[in-house]
Amino acid sequence: MKPRIENPYAIVPDSYRALLALEKSTRDPALPHAIQELVRLRASQINGCGFCVDMHSHDAKAGGETDERLFAVAAWREAPWFTDAERAALALTEAATRLSDRGDAVPDEVWDAAADEFDEKALAVLVTTIATINAWNRISVVTRQIAGSHR
Repeated sequence: MKPRIENPYAIVPDSYRALLALEKSTRDPALPHAIQELVRLRASQINGCGFCVDMHSHDAKAGGETDERLFAVAAWREAPWFTDAERAALALTEAATRLSDRGDAVPDEVWDAAADEFDEKALAVLVTTIATINAWNRISVVTRQIAGSHR
């Protein structure tokens, strides 16, 4: 596989800086770092972004995540290793990433489960994290960024 554009961010540096600023805003302690990385990984899996799956698997591992949990993120509903808060964040991630898969894109029960686990600030950070990783995924998938090439 070969990238369609070697470094799209060098071509549109203002866009890259804006995305980096948005990304930095999501690195907020209101939402635990482990949940942030699980969300980034799950959205990237759904979007088929090998570049971001690779990056966020490594980032999660460097942050102390276990192999067992990383291997199970795609099947989190059937795996016993996730907390209620992580499950709520992953369910919201899936709904917000797959907006057109159902008539009610983000059902109340998905939102309510997340609202039961997180305060308003953490929910805002969670929603922004989901939106941001989806933007990164779309750029990387469309331009065929190569997994591991960021290292």
